[in-house]
Amino acid sequence: MSIAARRIEERDRRFTTIDPSSGEPLSHYDLMSDDQAFAVVEQAHAAFGAWSRRSMEERGAAVTRLGETIRAAADEIADLMSREMGKLRSASADEVAACAAICDYTVGEAQTYLADEERPLADGGVGLVTYRPIGVIYGIQPWNFPLYQVIRYAVANVAAGNTVLLKHAENVTGSGLLIAELFRRAGFPDGVFSVLVIDHDQSDRIIEHAHVRGVTMTGSTRAGAHIAARAGAVVKKTVLELGSNDAFMVLEDADLDLAVESCVRGRVYNNGETCIAAKRFVVVDAIYEAFRDRFVARMEAIRCGDPFDAGSELGPMAREDLRDGLHEQVRRSVEKGARVLCGGEMPGGRGWYYPATVLENVAPGMPAYDDELFGPVAALIRVSDEAEAIRVANDSRYGLGGGIFSRDVDRARAIARDAFETGMVFINGYDLAQANMPFGGVKQSGYGREHGGAGIREFVNVKAVNMLG
Repeated sequence: MSIAARRIEERDRRFTTIDPSSGEPLSHYDLMSDDQAFAVVEQAHAAFGAWSRRSMEERGAAVTRLGETIRAAADEIADLMSREMGKLRSASADEVAACAAICDYTVGEAQTYLADEERPLADGGVGLVTYRPIGVIYGIQPWNFPLYQVIRYAVANVAAGNTVLLKHAENVTGSGLLIAELFRRAGFPDGVFSVLVIDHDQSDRIIEHAHVRGVTMTGSTRAGAHIAARAGAVVKKTVLELGSNDAFMVLEDADLDLAVESCVRGRVYNNGETCIAAKRFVVVDAIYEAFRDRFVARMEAIRCGDPFDAGSELGPMAREDLRDGLHEQVRRSVEKGARVLCGGEMPGGRGWYYPATVLENVAPGMPAYDDELFGPVAALIRVSDEAEAIRVANDSRYGLGGGIFSRDVDRARAIARDAFETGMVFINGYDLAQANMPFGGVKQSGYGREHGGAGIREFVNVKAVNMLG
C-alpha cells in the first residue's frame, strides 16, 4: 500500500458527530481495528462464564444499581442525547426516566419469567423446564432513542445471565460510550457490557464470530434483512424491530379533542423519528373534515426550535440526509396527487429542521401511503366507514403498531384484538413502550419481542430436563 493510500485509509477510520441543531461538529472518534473489535468479543465471552454463574439475585442487584446510576446521571445523559440527535431536552429526560424504570421492572421480570418450572411426565417422572443464558448477545441499535434502544435489550440479557455487545449508530457514538460508563459505575464486571466502535463491514464479521450466540437489531427493513441473512448463514437467532407506517383510525364516535391531541403528539414526539409513531391517519367520512381542520391547525402551530428551549415542540432531524430524504418523499407524494395542508417546505438557516407537515389525498402508490415517513409528516386518508378503515390500516407491508379512537371501548378492543394486523395497538391515546407489555411487530416490521416477559426469554436456552427415575 502506498503512503498516500495508507493516509486515506487512516483518515477514513475516523468520524465526527454533528450537532443537528447547528450543523457544527461535536466530537471525533476512531473506529476500532478488527483485532481490537475481536478482543472485545473475546472479553465478553470470557466474562460470560463467571457472570452466568452468578445467582439471579446477584444479577438483579446489579441491574437495580444500574437504574440508580441512570437516575443519578440523568442530566448528563439527557444533555448528550439532545446534543447528538436533536431530540427535545424534555423528551430526553422522559427517556432517561423510562430506562431507569425498565431496570427496576426487569429485576422482577427475570424472577417471574426465568424461574424453573416442574411438570409431571406421563410415566410418573418429573420434568424440569429451565431457562439458561446462552452467551454473548450482539445488539445493533439506531440513533433515535440512544439510551432506551440499548437498555431495553441489554438489561434483559444481562439479567438473564448473558453478556452484551453494542454497535450504536455512528451519530450517537458518545451516548453509546456513556452507557458503557454507566455500567461501569454500577459495578458490572468488565466484559458484561461492551461497546464496539466499528463500521458495517466489521459488524458483519462480528455476527459471524464463533463466540456471538445471538443478534438483536432495531432499524430499517432493508438493514434487518441483511443482518438476518448474515446471522442465518451461521445459524444464529435474531430479533428484529424494524420500520412501520402505523395507521391510527379515527371512527365516527371518537372524542375529537382527545383524538386530535393524541394524534399530533403521536406524529411529532421525538421529532417524528419513532418507529411506532402515528404516521397514517385513517379517518371516517362522517368526521373527516372536522378532524382534518383541527389537526391541521394544531400542526401548523407546532413551534420548531432549539431542543434546549423549553418552548420548542419540535427539534431538528437527526441528520441532514434524513431531512433531505423525508422532503423527497413529500415531493414525490405531491407529484402523485397528494396535497400539502401545512408545512412541506425546506426551511433555510442553520440546523436540520423540518416543519410539521400534513398531506391530504394520500393514496396507494405514494411514499406517504406505502413507505415509512421518519419525521414530522402526517398522511391523512379519508375512508367511508369502519370496514374501509380496517382495510386501509392493514394495507401495508408493515405491522408494528397502530391506534383506534372510539368512545365504544369494547368495539375498539374487538378491532384491535381480531382485525388489526400489528404487534401493538393503542386505544384512545398514544404512548411509546410499556415495560410490562411486549414490544415488536409482524410482517416487514420484524419478529421477536422485547419487554413484557417475552423479551427476556428471547436469548435463553429453554432446556428440558427429564427425571425418569
